[in-house]
Amino acid sequence: MTPLLELRDVHAAYDAIEVLHGIDLAVDRGEVLAVLGPNGAGKTTLLRVVSGELVPTRGDLLVGGRRLNGAAMSDLARAGLCTIPEGRGVFPNLTVQENLWMMTHRGLSRRDVEEAAFGYFPRLQERQSQLAGTLSGGEQQMLAVARAVSTRPALLLLDELSMGLAPIIVGELFAAVGRLAAEGVAILVVEQFADAALALADHAVVIAQGRIAASGTPTEIKEALRSTYLGADTPA
Repeated sequence: MTPLLELRDVHAAYDAIEVLHGIDLAVDRGEVLAVLGPNGAGKTTLLRVVSGELVPTRGDLLVGGRRLNGAAMSDLARAGLCTIPEGRGVFPNLTVQENLWMMTHRGLSRRDVEEAAFGYFPRLQERQSQLAGTLSGGEQQMLAVARAVSTRPALLLLDELSMGLAPIIVGELFAAVGRLAAEGVAILVVEQFADAALALADHAVVIAQGRIAASGTPTEIKEALRSTYLGADTPA
């Protein structure tokens, strides 16, 4: 079966400085791939390539088997790609409900958007009239994920979903991500801290200095992390 997302020998650079040096990975429908690595390893650059912000200098980006090097971000969105960037990215001066209504540009009704969002995060329904900027950090991240859920994506990119959040909130967020995967959404999770992502993932890769240093099952990757400094909670 053709992977929903595939990178083949992808190189990427900023001006003359190459950051990614031949990345190969694939994510199937309903699969969660965790991308781990320290700061500066190339994780953010990888996400920028997949989301269409950065065109590979060499290699291929394929979505559903189609080569999409240089495709506009709007074209990738129409192909079903949705990104939740680091930092949540909600509109603080709009209510929870108004943040969700902004997703109706995809042709969904307000009712459809709200049912999808509140079905995943009932807590947001209780706060639907509250300004998003007054929510807790965890609730803002829930809102960011809820907006993505409401668009019914085929491929979801998550950038440091757990950053700065309490473990109980991280657990709720990753439980929602697991539900999405069970419904057939392909998910790429970029994380510096490994444990939560590995608990959810089907497969994982470790990026170091712009290259894939390890690839395998979560169990195999966790063993590899025991001897490296990559933010895993497991002691060396």
